[in-house]
Amino acid sequence: MTRRGAHDARGEALKAQVRDRYGRIASAAGCCGSPAGAGSCCDSSTAAHQLGYTDQELASLPSGADLGLGCGNPTALASLRPGEIVLDLGSGAGIDCFLAARKVGRRGRVIGVDMTASMLEKARANARASAYHNVEFRLGEIEHLPVADRSVDVVISNCVINLAPDKGSVYREAFRVLRPGGRLAISDVVATRPITRKERADPSLWSSCSSGALEVRAVRALLRSAGFAQVEVDLGPTREVPETLRDQASLGVLPANIRATKPREERP
Repeated sequence: MTRRGAHDARGEALKAQVRDRYGRIASAAGCCGSPAGAGSCCDSSTAAHQLGYTDQELASLPSGADLGLGCGNPTALASLRPGEIVLDLGSGAGIDCFLAARKVGRRGRVIGVDMTASMLEKARANARASAYHNVEFRLGEIEHLPVADRSVDVVISNCVINLAPDKGSVYREAFRVLRPGGRLAISDVVATRPITRKERADPSLWSSCSSGALEVRAVRALLRSAGFAQVEVDLGPTREVPETLRDQASLGVLPANIRATKPREERP
């Protein structure tokens, strides 16, 4: 097998591990993949508050939309406006899509893309139950978005891009689907020290939003290479690590706010 073939095979194996893990979480009786009634990060609003969600936002969500899987609140970063079209990469059960839908209003629209069929089923059921008519969920990989060129105003994502084996493709796809002047607003984890080859090869560490994290300089470089400008990666000077990310923090992986803009005039 060639080096390229081995790289592709490893990437597909990682994606299969991620799909399996989050498929089990979506199908679990309880939150965050735990059995019903067991203690978990979803038993109270504490974890969600630590990630930046307000009481008002949490109260507006359909039951079951928050699985406690994020590392921030990208809808708060994005400064969404009425009438905008928003794309959520790795939309899960729909928490950020539903919050975005309220911000963009009836004239706006929100598209969620996820590669896990059971997550899509859960998100679509949540949308039907709460009559969200300006939200749709599409099956697809974030490296190959089922979205037209220059068709969205804002791309958001919450603790998902670290799970992608080919992050460069994710950022290039985000750039492709954004309109000129469009915005990227992402909550994700970043590495504050080099991740070892052994750690990156551990499928459990990777699928738990740990060893797939890149260092800040690498994130900036990939965004700029994709064509983005005004790139910001902010860990915050005194940001408290949420309870749900304690294991990641032990590996030197911390949550970050990532913003970038697609120039109004693209490079030739």
